[in-house]
Amino acid sequence: MIKYILSKIIGTRNERELKKLKPFLQAVNSFEEGLQKLSDEQLKGKTKEFFDRLEKGEMLEDFLPEVFAVVREAAKRTLNMRHFDVQVIGAKVLFDGKIAEMKTGEGKTLVATMPAYARALEGKGVHIMTVNDYLAKRDSEWMGKIYRFLGLDVGCIQSGMDDEERKKAYNCHITYGTNNEFGFDYLRDNMKFDISSCVQREHYYVIVDEVDSILIDEARTPLIISGPSEENTEIYYRVNRIIPKLQRGVDYEVDEKHQNVSLTEAGVAKAEKLLAVKNLYEPTNIDILHAVQQGIKAHSLFQKDVDYIVKDGEVIIVDEFTGRLMPGRRWSDGLHQAIEAKENVKIEKENQTLATITIQNYIRMYKIKAGMTGTAITEAVEFDKIYNLDVIVIPTHKPMIRKDHPDVIYRSYEEKVKAIIEEIKRLHQKGQPVLVGTISIEKSEHLSQLLRREKIPHVVLNAKYHEREAEIIAQAGRKGSVTIATNMAGRGTDILLGGNPEFLALKEVHPEENPEKYKKILQEYKEKCEKEHKEVVELGGLFILGTERHEARRIDNQ
Repeated sequence: MIKYILSKIIGTRNERELKKLKPFLQAVNSFEEGLQKLSDEQLKGKTKEFFDRLEKGEMLEDFLPEVFAVVREAAKRTLNMRHFDVQVIGAKVLFDGKIAEMKTGEGKTLVATMPAYARALEGKGVHIMTVNDYLAKRDSEWMGKIYRFLGLDVGCIQSGMDDEERKKAYNCHITYGTNNEFGFDYLRDNMKFDISSCVQREHYYVIVDEVDSILIDEARTPLIISGPSEENTEIYYRVNRIIPKLQRGVDYEVDEKHQNVSLTEAGVAKAEKLLAVKNLYEPTNIDILHAVQQGIKAHSLFQKDVDYIVKDGEVIIVDEFTGRLMPGRRWSDGLHQAIEAKENVKIEKENQTLATITIQNYIRMYKIKAGMTGTAITEAVEFDKIYNLDVIVIPTHKPMIRKDHPDVIYRSYEEKVKAIIEEIKRLHQKGQPVLVGTISIEKSEHLSQLLRREKIPHVVLNAKYHEREAEIIAQAGRKGSVTIATNMAGRGTDILLGGNPEFLALKEVHPEENPEKYKKILQEYKEKCEKEHKEVVELGGLFILGTERHEARRIDNQ
């Protein structure tokens, strides 16, 4: 009660932090008029002026408002985008090495440009971490226009690059890439014998996009560089043939919470008989016992099209938090081999670890860490304890007009699915766009099957069709569209009501091939999407239909 009364009198901690930033915002705004009068050349010359001032011993913080104002003006001239006041506040939070929670659609990508440019002036390198290669490339090209206009170099790390290309990208003032690429480059550098062949430089300042996904969900997932080991894989096929003959609850127990299995005495005896082994617990048979336990795990705890998919004769893991495929990643300790045996595909040899690091430990190496996401406050305590990062909730530029309805609970899965289909049908008939959220590939494909039966046109976005992710999500706001998606959707791509004119125009012609034709088509789509936007708003906007709750409340919020 006392806490509640105090918060009413002096405001919450978050409100007090935001209040402290108001004078800084006013200082940034005070430069706007003067900078507007400068020519492009004069504005570009500001970067050299800032470098000189730092060299003479001035502190960056002393002229930071002007630095931010220069970035705002450059964004207006290059991208026709102006940082709103709330975005400037978010940018200062990132500069200070904190987490800015900004709601979806508030322009986090643009916010990062101010602190990235400012920290790049210190000459120690800035890393901007995104969740996938597509976003890293998109953001480096898109926001790169601002940095290049102001005379800074921008690099982008992509999978498949050689060491020379990577070194060149890391030597830029600002480098974009995924957490995996940064982490694996660090591991590879540690395995090199000659320091001159290392690609990374010091770990100074990092901005982590979708910080909750990278620093919480994937934090303890180790990045591993491995080499082949000498091991007999035939044992997994042999064991796999006997697993269906073992009975759950009789021959083995399953602990789903801790993802563990254990053989009962009856199960041990039965397995020994089926495998023609005298004693499974003899030191010489320890590999067979291990293969049996992993085989039971593969059959009882891991589901096809939920935890993994089989593509081109290969078992590919599906990330449980992002819903994305993780090619190249393998479960360790013989589990991947047991699943390969279960799916009757070629068993690859178990690898031995040569170098490993968790994302959590890699991020801790940076002197200054910052992050942004739409959903972080629920994990604020964890961010503070593990990473010593404060979470500041940034107010929205416009008031939130989304309506959140309570959950509807059904007695059975069949009744729930029937209600979902009826609701989609109703919304589709009136033309309101629907985004249906599912928690697995299997569930998304089951719904798709039922919608096909009802002859309702729709698109599916899950790890199987990840290549089209940006295109599918960008058009999810079109009139009458129905999009079924797993939790991989919603990271980094905005849904525009009425459709995204840039994506629609790109499908017809590329701007580099025929700039004039692209310009003409883009204008046509802009008019069409604007008209459709008004219609969709009148219909009630985008309808989000969540089919079930995720393990983390944050993923539901996303």
